[in-house]
Amino acid sequence: ASMFFIVVYLHIFRGLYYASYSSPREFVWCLGVVIFLLMIVTAFIGYVLPWGQMSFWGATVITSLASAIPVVGDSIVTWLWGGFSVDNATLNRFFSLHYLLPFLLVGASLLHLAALHQYGSNNPLGVHSEMDKISFYPYFYVKDLVGWVAFAIFFSFWIFYAPNVLGHP
Repeated sequence: ASMFFIVVYLHIFRGLYYASYSSPREFVWCLGVVIFLLMIVTAFIGYVLPWGQMSFWGATVITSLASAIPVVGDSIVTWLWGGFSVDNATLNRFFSLHYLLPFLLVGASLLHLAALHQYGSNNPLGVHSEMDKISFYPYFYVKDLVGWVAFAIFFSFWIFYAPNVLGHP
Protein backbone atom coordinates (compact mmCIF):
# COMPACT_ATOMS: atom_id res chain seq x y z
CA ALA A 1 0.00 0.00 0.00
CA SER A 2 2.87 2.39 0.77
CA MET A 3 4.42 1.91 -2.67
CA PHE A 4 1.02 2.40 -4.27
CA PHE A 5 0.55 5.75 -2.57
CA ILE A 6 4.12 6.77 -3.47
CA VAL A 7 3.29 6.14 -7.14
CA VAL A 8 0.00 8.04 -6.77
CA TYR A 9 1.75 11.04 -5.19
CA LEU A 10 4.38 11.03 -7.95
CA HIS A 11 1.56 10.99 -10.50
CA ILE A 12 -0.14 13.94 -8.77
CA PHE A 13 3.11 15.94 -8.54
CA ARG A 14 3.82 15.28 -12.23
CA GLY A 15 0.37 16.63 -13.02
CA LEU A 16 1.01 19.72 -10.90
CA TYR A 17 4.42 20.28 -12.52
CA TYR A 18 3.02 20.09 -16.06
CA ALA A 19 -0.14 22.09 -15.17
CA SER A 20 -2.46 19.21 -16.03
CA TYR A 21 -5.22 20.97 -14.11
CA SER A 22 -5.48 23.69 -16.77
CA SER A 23 -7.44 23.79 -20.00
CA PRO A 24 -8.26 21.53 -21.81
CA ARG A 25 -7.72 18.81 -19.18
CA GLU A 26 -9.71 20.13 -16.21
CA PHE A 27 -12.11 17.17 -16.32
CA VAL A 28 -9.19 14.72 -16.21
CA TRP A 29 -7.83 16.54 -13.15
CA CYS A 30 -11.23 16.59 -11.42
CA LEU A 31 -11.64 12.86 -12.01
CA GLY A 32 -8.16 12.36 -10.56
CA VAL A 33 -9.20 14.26 -7.43
CA VAL A 34 -12.31 12.04 -7.14
CA ILE A 35 -10.11 8.94 -7.51
CA PHE A 36 -7.75 10.25 -4.82
CA LEU A 37 -10.63 10.93 -2.42
CA LEU A 38 -12.08 7.46 -3.08
CA MET A 39 -8.66 5.96 -2.30
CA ILE A 40 -8.44 7.91 0.95
CA VAL A 41 -11.92 6.81 2.03
CA THR A 42 -11.23 3.18 1.08
CA ALA A 43 -7.95 3.20 3.02
CA PHE A 44 -9.59 4.78 6.07
CA ILE A 45 -12.43 2.25 6.07
CA GLY A 46 -9.92 -0.58 5.68
CA TYR A 47 -7.93 0.81 8.60
CA VAL A 48 -11.00 0.88 10.84
CA LEU A 49 -12.14 -2.70 10.19
CA PRO A 50 -9.52 -5.03 11.69
CA TRP A 51 -7.99 -3.27 14.65
CA GLY A 52 -10.67 -3.03 17.37
CA GLN A 53 -11.05 -0.34 20.04
CA MET A 54 -8.33 2.00 18.85
CA SER A 55 -9.93 2.13 15.44
CA PHE A 56 -13.31 2.84 17.08
CA TRP A 57 -11.70 5.95 18.51
CA GLY A 58 -10.11 6.77 15.13
CA ALA A 59 -13.41 6.23 13.35
CA THR A 60 -15.16 8.49 15.83
CA VAL A 61 -12.63 11.28 15.40
CA ILE A 62 -12.37 11.14 11.62
CA THR A 63 -16.07 10.65 10.87
CA SER A 64 -16.90 13.47 13.28
CA LEU A 65 -15.07 15.80 10.90
CA ALA A 66 -18.12 15.53 8.64
CA SER A 67 -20.12 17.39 11.31
CA ALA A 68 -18.29 20.56 10.21
CA ILE A 69 -20.39 20.57 7.02
CA PRO A 70 -23.10 23.21 7.50
CA VAL A 71 -26.73 22.08 7.88
CA VAL A 72 -26.29 18.38 6.92
CA GLY A 73 -23.07 17.51 8.77
CA ASP A 74 -24.64 15.97 11.87
CA SER A 75 -27.03 13.92 9.74
CA ILE A 76 -24.10 12.59 7.69
CA VAL A 77 -22.25 11.58 10.85
CA THR A 78 -25.33 9.83 12.25
CA TRP A 79 -25.78 8.02 8.93
CA LEU A 80 -22.12 6.97 8.83
CA TRP A 81 -22.28 5.68 12.39
CA GLY A 82 -25.63 3.93 11.96
CA GLY A 83 -26.69 5.38 15.30
CA PHE A 84 -25.27 7.75 17.87
CA SER A 85 -21.83 6.16 18.29
CA VAL A 86 -19.38 3.97 16.42
CA ASP A 87 -20.59 0.41 16.95
CA ASN A 88 -21.31 -2.83 15.10
CA ALA A 89 -23.65 -1.02 12.72
CA THR A 90 -20.74 1.20 11.71
CA LEU A 91 -18.47 -1.79 11.12
CA ASN A 92 -21.13 -3.55 9.02
CA ARG A 93 -21.58 -0.41 6.96
CA PHE A 94 -17.81 -0.05 6.56
CA PHE A 95 -17.45 -3.70 5.48
CA SER A 96 -20.02 -3.08 2.74
CA LEU A 97 -18.43 0.19 1.65
CA HIS A 98 -14.93 -1.31 1.73
CA TYR A 99 -16.15 -3.96 -0.71
CA LEU A 100 -17.99 -1.47 -2.96
CA LEU A 101 -15.46 1.38 -3.17
CA PRO A 102 -12.75 -0.50 -5.15
CA PHE A 103 -15.31 -1.08 -7.91
CA LEU A 104 -16.09 2.63 -7.92
CA LEU A 105 -12.34 3.27 -8.08
CA VAL A 106 -12.02 1.07 -11.17
CA GLY A 107 -14.95 2.86 -12.81
CA ALA A 108 -13.52 6.29 -12.00
CA SER A 109 -10.11 5.18 -13.32
CA LEU A 110 -11.67 4.08 -16.61
CA LEU A 111 -13.45 7.44 -16.87
CA HIS A 112 -10.10 9.12 -16.08
CA LEU A 113 -8.45 7.26 -18.97
CA ALA A 114 -11.35 7.99 -21.33
CA ALA A 115 -11.19 11.70 -20.47
CA LEU A 116 -7.41 11.68 -20.96
CA HIS A 117 -7.69 10.18 -24.43
CA GLN A 118 -10.05 12.92 -25.53
CA TYR A 119 -7.15 15.38 -25.73
CA GLY A 120 -4.16 13.05 -25.55
CA SER A 121 -1.31 13.04 -23.08
CA ASN A 122 -0.08 16.33 -21.71
CA ASN A 123 3.08 17.97 -22.95
CA PRO A 124 5.49 20.21 -21.04
CA LEU A 125 3.90 23.33 -22.53
CA GLY A 126 0.44 22.21 -21.47
CA VAL A 127 -1.15 23.48 -24.68
CA HIS A 128 -3.10 21.72 -27.41
CA SER A 129 -1.45 21.66 -30.79
CA GLU A 130 -2.41 20.37 -34.22
CA MET A 131 1.01 18.81 -34.75
CA ASP A 132 1.43 15.07 -35.05
CA LYS A 133 1.63 13.37 -31.71
CA ILE A 134 4.12 10.72 -30.66
CA SER A 135 2.57 7.28 -31.11
CA PHE A 136 1.84 5.19 -28.05
CA TYR A 137 3.76 2.17 -29.34
CA PRO A 138 6.74 1.89 -29.05
CA TYR A 139 7.57 5.21 -27.38
CA PHE A 140 5.14 5.50 -24.46
CA TYR A 141 4.97 1.71 -24.15
CA VAL A 142 8.73 1.39 -23.68
CA LYS A 143 8.78 4.38 -21.31
CA ASP A 144 6.08 2.76 -19.16
CA LEU A 145 7.83 -0.61 -19.35
CA VAL A 146 11.09 0.93 -18.10
CA GLY A 147 9.14 2.59 -15.27
CA TRP A 148 7.54 -0.71 -14.28
CA VAL A 149 10.90 -2.51 -14.33
CA ALA A 150 12.52 0.21 -12.20
CA PHE A 151 9.61 0.01 -9.76
CA ALA A 152 9.84 -3.80 -9.66
CA ILE A 153 13.56 -3.61 -8.82
CA PHE A 154 12.94 -1.01 -6.10
CA PHE A 155 10.00 -2.96 -4.66
CA SER A 156 11.89 -6.27 -4.84
CA PHE A 157 14.69 -4.82 -2.72
CA TRP A 158 12.22 -4.18 0.11
CA ILE A 159 10.53 -7.57 -0.31
CA PHE A 160 13.66 -9.74 -0.53
CA TYR A 161 16.34 -7.87 1.41
CA ALA A 162 14.54 -5.76 4.02
CA PRO A 163 11.01 -7.12 4.49
CA ASN A 164 10.57 -5.93 8.09
CA VAL A 165 11.96 -2.42 7.72
CA LEU A 166 8.65 -0.78 6.80
CA GLY A 167 6.52 -3.02 9.03
CA HIS A 168 4.79 -2.31 12.28
CA PRO A 169 6.44 -3.39 15.54
